[in-house]
Amino acid sequence: PTSGEIFIEGAMTSKLSDAERTRIRRNTIGFVYQAHHLLPEFDARENVVLPQMIAGTRRADAVKEAERLLGVLGLGKRLTHRPSQLSGGEQQRVAIARALANRPRILLADEPTGNLDPRTSGGVFDALIAITRSEGLAALIATHNFELASRMDRALLLHQGRLIEGTQIGR
Repeated sequence: PTSGEIFIEGAMTSKLSDAERTRIRRNTIGFVYQAHHLLPEFDARENVVLPQMIAGTRRADAVKEAERLLGVLGLGKRLTHRPSQLSGGEQQRVAIARALANRPRILLADEPTGNLDPRTSGGVFDALIAITRSEGLAALIATHNFELASRMDRALLLHQGRLIEGTQIGR
């Protein structure tokens, strides 16, 4: 930021050590990017297990949670498929499961459906909304797709770096 401070869990992030900022990112914030960034040498389940094990979760518990999340996202029969064996929409749903694996308090998604065709994009967006609601998770999703944004509980317009107050997209 060019001004101000960012506080997470009451802590001024600029004063935290790199290890503490890493802990907060790993345990408090889930990230979904436009490109899925899955590890190609691991299958869907392993891509969701890995961040949990890094966070200290026992492997058996991590596997159980990965299978639960992937099942909720409609990938229960694709657990052992590597990213190259999955469609773009399936890859993005694995990325969503991975982002939720450590049970974050907030999900940040940057154009999570930007690389998908309109039909697949709608399905992935619906899955993202459904799972964040069922998990009781706050989500901040950036998208250029006004139709998708209109499905959110609240949608705001950012124009030339400024929030356009009072704008409700698609309402």
